Amino acid sequence: MEVQTHSGNVLMNTATMAYRNLLKTVHNPDQFMDVIVQPVMFMLMFTYLFGGAIAGGVQAYLPTIVPGILIQTMLSASSGSGAQIREDLDSGVFDRFKSLPMAHIAPLAGQLFGDILRLVIATITSLTTGYLIGWRPDVSFGWIIVIGLLAILTGWALSWLFALVGLLAKSAGTVQSFSLITMLALSFMSNAFVPLKSLTKPLRVIANFNPVTYVITAIRQILATGSWTHEALLVLGFDILIVAIFAPLTVWAYDRN
Repeated sequence: MEVQTHSGNVLMNTATMAYRNLLKTVHNPDQFMDVIVQPVMFMLMFTYLFGGAIAGGVQAYLPTIVPGILIQTMLSASSGSGAQIREDLDSGVFDRFKSLPMAHIAPLAGQLFGDILRLVIATITSLTTGYLIGWRPDVSFGWIIVIGLLAILTGWALSWLFALVGLLAKSAGTVQSFSLITMLALSFMSNAFVPLKSLTKPLRVIANFNPVTYVITAIRQILATGSWTHEALLVLGFDILIVAIFAPLTVWAYDRN
């Protein structure tokens, strides 16, 4: 009975902290820039500037660019966890939470679970923008939901990595710099925007080792075949592995702080 009560308190406290983080985001609209403005801007810019040069036209480029922008947006949205955690630590609000009768892990868990809404918004914005400029996948709406959930799971798994960086970094600026460099490197050194065959051999080798390449390939294959592929299974396993590795490390770093 005590175990059940303790578990219930943890869940309730986590839900409360998640709600607190959502309210914080709503009252700071600039925190939506990376999940609303960025995907729209990049989708339009890349499609109309490079579509003709890379694929021969806008319509031909959309099957390539929509999954690429979707995953790039997931990288950007997931990196927000680290910066927000670091800001809360620097402001001393976590010290205040320690004095409250709540589960010790609730502030961290609330941040990470609250970020799921940001990932959902980022996914909807990316896919809707692609649809409005002419992207028409040849699969049912159910498979669109599947790729959306796969992208959200990938973004949430990476949130644990960025949360760990936020806990170990000295300042929010350091976290933001690391996040930006990581997002640009992982997205541009992959098949997000150009076919792998168009890259030079050294860059192709790097792209083939880039996990983002596999995530984007899995999404494109699902959209092309309307079926769950081997690459999608690999991505699912990769996401679970990331959480299994970085969740304990993040909790350890949180306990140290």
